[in-house]
Amino acid sequence: MNRTDPRGGTVLFDGDCRLCHAAARWIARRDPHGRFRLAFLDSAAGRAALSGAAVNRTAAADSVVLVRGGRAWTESGAALRIAAGLRPPWPLLAVLLLVPRPLRDAAYRFVARRRRRWFGEADRCAPLDPEVAARLLE
Repeated sequence: MNRTDPRGGTVLFDGDCRLCHAAARWIARRDPHGRFRLAFLDSAAGRAALSGAAVNRTAAADSVVLVRGGRAWTESGAALRIAAGLRPPWPLLAVLLLVPRPLRDAAYRFVARRRRRWFGEADRCAPLDPEVAARLLE
């Protein structure tokens, strides 16, 4: 991974959510340059990444989090910045950053609150896909 790449960072996700696991696989498959590292939100690596970044812990608890250069983004801001660092055409989604954050985050929270009901729980003990395991910080 190129640690100086401004489009990379550490992506923190819920280890007990199937949607979050699917999102981690999706990111890994669309990040051929290895810009993003992955970690479970509640892991030692996740807590370490959050400790150096100014982040609202309440918002982070139910969100994907992107940590890069001492900053952290949650909810739609994280998701859209992650998309901006992936291979084309996904960086085009960054145009949605022009939508006011309260509107973007309301849509994000709508899905986040229902994700376990819609997609179910993930088995954290199950083996991870190889592309995710290779990027997972312990």
